[in-house]
Amino acid sequence: MLQLKTAGYIAIKNLRNHLGLTPEWQTQEELETVTDRYHKAFLDERFEVSKTLGGLFLAHELIDRSIRTGEQERMDDPSLTAAEKLKLIKALDNMNNMMSLYPQYISIIEPSIRKIAREKKRPARILELASGSGGFALAIAAQAKQSSLPVEITGSDIVEEYVEYSNRAAEEQNLPVRFKTINAFELDALDTCSCDIILISQSLHHFTPGQLARIIVQSRLHGAAEFLGLDGHRGTDLLAGVPLVAMLQGISALTLDGYTSARKFYSELELDLIAWIATGSKQHRTEFSWPLTVLSIPFS
Repeated sequence: MLQLKTAGYIAIKNLRNHLGLTPEWQTQEELETVTDRYHKAFLDERFEVSKTLGGLFLAHELIDRSIRTGEQERMDDPSLTAAEKLKLIKALDNMNNMMSLYPQYISIIEPSIRKIAREKKRPARILELASGSGGFALAIAAQAKQSSLPVEITGSDIVEEYVEYSNRAAEEQNLPVRFKTINAFELDALDTCSCDIILISQSLHHFTPGQLARIIVQSRLHGAAEFLGLDGHRGTDLLAGVPLVAMLQGISALTLDGYTSARKFYSELELDLIAWIATGSKQHRTEFSWPLTVLSIPFS
């Protein structure tokens, strides 16, 4: 209902006709600005198209506009203490385990892992950005340890308390994974070609369109073979479902964060637009694997 593909496709076509086939940028800062501008222009144009189409098209557009927000999640509030942040991300990890999301995530990225491992004749190297509690990276490491999954995983986050917590968890569980403090859209500290896949799971909506575009471009510049982004699928089902499941954790701030996140999830066409601006091509894919949207961008 909130994907709005009919009006969205028309809006993208109109944008390309009016603003040019390929947005121009020279620096990372210009890329961020251009992407944010195009994203806003896309939403505005989609609104105009929906008004022309009328009926349910306009009704769905109005619903989308009424719930869309740029509000920050509570867990991203810099005024929170380390203990409060850890409480929230641990509860989020519990949610993911309760819904058995990590096995689904692994099944989605496994084809890329095995393809790269075959081509390079070594385990595929993954860097996960914005890992939070590190739950997904820990799950991949556990799978690699227990089975023949040919992968080496490194997790990261900008919050040092998350990194310390995740490294302790990896040590306690004796898992082959390490976590680093990395700003997701400033990857200059990375060694070129140190990773094959740069991955963001459940955190795409925490970044602005311009920031996502920068992450995609920097992933390519640092020698990654692929960028993979997994996040909640924008729709009324998750708008109700995410806060409902979060409520079961008994933390009011997490329930509110769940609702805020569901309001911020990108539609498939929004991610398509961001990837197109960042790469200048249409080699990427956006796919729906309930309850997720998957963005895959191969660089080679």
